[in-house]
Formats: sequence, structure tokens, C-alpha cells
Amino acid sequence: MPAARISYTERVTGISRLSSIAFAVIILAALSGCSLLPGYGPTTSVEIALPRDPSAPDPDAPRLAPLGTRYFAAVAPTAEVLGATQVLFARHENTFSELARRHNLGYQELRDANPAVDPWLPGAGSPVFLPTMSVMPDAPRDGIVINLPSMRLLYGTRESTGPDVPLTVSSYPIGIGREGWATPLGATKVIQKVVDPAWYPPKSIRAEHAELGDPLPSVVPAGPDNPLGRHMLQLALPGYLIHGTNKPAGVGLRVSHGCIRMYPEDIETLFERVPRQTPVRIVNQPALAGWRDGELYLEVHAPLAEDERDLADEAERVIAAALVRAGRETAKIDQAVVTRVVAERRGIPFPVLAQNLKLEAYLARSRVVQNIDTATVTASR
Repeated sequence: MPAARISYTERVTGISRLSSIAFAVIILAALSGCSLLPGYGPTTSVEIALPRDPSAPDPDAPRLAPLGTRYFAAVAPTAEVLGATQVLFARHENTFSELARRHNLGYQELRDANPAVDPWLPGAGSPVFLPTMSVMPDAPRDGIVINLPSMRLLYGTRESTGPDVPLTVSSYPIGIGREGWATPLGATKVIQKVVDPAWYPPKSIRAEHAELGDPLPSVVPAGPDNPLGRHMLQLALPGYLIHGTNKPAGVGLRVSHGCIRMYPEDIETLFERVPRQTPVRIVNQPALAGWRDGELYLEVHAPLAEDERDLADEAERVIAAALVRAGRETAKIDQAVVTRVVAERRGIPFPVLAQNLKLEAYLARSRVVQNIDTATVTASR
């Protein structure tokens, strides 16, 4: 384990780590100005090897390849958790917008997961957690499921029918309707697929733009100025679409007039795979609880601004349902962890069974991955 270098102040405050004999010898040498021990003269710095802080990711850990987070094959029908949390160490040129798109995340997801990190100047060497582990919403797995608080879209398919047939699950970040233009909840389906769609802005949107001094034409043709991007899935909900965008920085934010926005590369892939009549379910689940390998995880997102439910009550409800689901109603829950997860709303699943595990120590065990430079990523696209 690599040693940590500490300052003179840290050496004094941490002096209890030395034996009393070594302490007396070092103090005597410092006061006398003599070199009583080889290498301990008046101008020589004393270094004490301390264990690495277990509550922070190890900056000297080997950098592994990032895990794939868009496609999960052979997912058991009973599976409740996907992926794994990862961490990278920022480069000086990184921004959250760039890191989010590279790692299949939305901007707000990355901000919520790293509340103490500046999204525009993270600082070279700063750990940035990637919330690439997720609890699946409480909804049927076949077809498209959109959870508005997490701002993610899941698409589940099976090679054959049957309750025991494994699924392939795709997971994508999305942008959703802003307050006042909320994306509607409920069940619907894909009824049309269009490449290079024209946009016919409704009167309400045209009136809004006119008030802002930015009048819109009645038809916006396909091209770089079209906010629908190059691919569009029309839903049976009148006026609502899943589409690309000419402003990818809006993915992972509440910025649309109710439609679902995706990164151009994601909607292109989804467009090819999703047939017409695919069911679509739009849910509002800010708190999610799920099991994996005998551990219960709680994932909490900031609720929608118009959602008046008590988030703590919602977390308790999903935990209780998960315990019943597993037949473990008597399992002990670490209420202090639950309270903190609800308060911080980081969108990262945390284990909540009582085990005296600090959240920082849990995060410190995340997979440390390579931070590929921006030029390499751009060239590979």
C-alpha cells in the first residue's frame, strides 16, 4: 500500500502514531540542532508512512477499462439492479457535459452523484463518481420504461416469450419536459418511426417563442436547426415523441416541452431496434429499492418539482416492499444510512442492510477506470 506524505503540521498532530521512544529522540534532535541519528539533521524533513484514507478512492489504483453501460445481456427476469458504480480521476480539461456523454450519463446525473465537484472545473486529479449502477423501476420489463426522476430510458427485449427467458436491457440517459411542460405519465406505445422528421411546432410553443422575441415558422424542415434531430419515435400520446436533438447538452435535464430527448447516437441505435407497437411506460419513481447478491440497495433521486410526495416516506415504502418481495421482513435496516441517502439524493444505489458501512467507504471501493482524453474519444466516434 503506497505511503502518504504528510506536512510538518500533520507530523505534529499525528505524533501519537510514533512510539514514545522515537518521539523523544526526534524532539531532542530538533531542539538541539544536532544530527543525533543518521539523516536527521536540522534541515531534514521527517516522513511518516500512514495508511491510505479508506474513505476515498485510491489515486494509485490501476486504471481499468470502463464497464459497458448501454447494453446488459442475459438479464434474469428477477434481476433488480444493473451495472456498477465507477470512479475516474479528472483531467484539467474535463467538464461534466463531456464526461456525461462519454459514459452514457446525463448532465444532472453526474452533478447529483458529485455534489462537491465543480461541473465546469472539476480539478485535475479530483475523483468523479460515475453513477452507472441503477435499480430498475417497478414496471414490466418488456418494452420501453421511462423513469422521469432518474431521467433514464430502459428498453427490454427477449429472444422468445416466457416468464423465465432472460432479457437484453438497454439503458440511456434522457432529457424530459420542464416544469409547466411536464412529460405525461402512463402507458402508451410507439406508433410511428421517422428519419429526418420535419417539426411542426404547436401554437402554444410558437406563442412562447414569439413572446421571447424568437418567432418560429410553422414548419422547421429536417437539418441542423431541427430540434428533433435525425430520428423520431412517435408515441400514441398525441404530441409526444422520443427523438434526438441538435442540442445534446440538454440530455439529462428538464428542458423540453414534454418530449423525451436522447443523444443523437443513442436514438439512432434505439430507432433501429424498436418496432412499431412497442409498449412504452412512463413512471415517476424517485426512490427505488432492489436486491442483488443478498444485498438491498436504495437509490434516491431528487423528485420532480411538482411532486408533493414525502421522499422519506416513499423510501420507506419501497424498502418495505422489497423486504416483502424477498421474504425478509425481519431484516434490519440501517436507518441512519437511509436518512442520509434520502437527504443527499445522489442517484447512486447504496446498501442499506445494517452492517456499519460508511457511505464514503462504500464509494471508495468503486471500480477505478481510465479517463481517456477528449481527443481520443472524439476521433473514435
